[in-house]
Amino acid sequence: MGSEELAANLFRITQTESRLKRDKVDTEKKANKTHYEVGKKVRKAISDIGGTMPENLLTPKKSLKQLEKEKTIK
Repeated sequence: MGSEELAANLFRITQTESRLKRDKVDTEKKANKTHYEVGKKVRKAISDIGGTMPENLLTPKKSLKQLEKEKTIK
């Protein structure tokens, strides 16, 4: 995960947490709905400013698990 995706995730997480506290959300159903709504707005903001959507970001050729495995074999 690159810095662009990490930043978007952190922003989504912090904004969701803030809204959950501010709105005094007290049920799992409401929390899930809040999480979805905030995530949708973050995705819209990324799209509106011409950013790359998370699903279109480049991914590494090898996973962290593969790299760790190769390191232990050597």
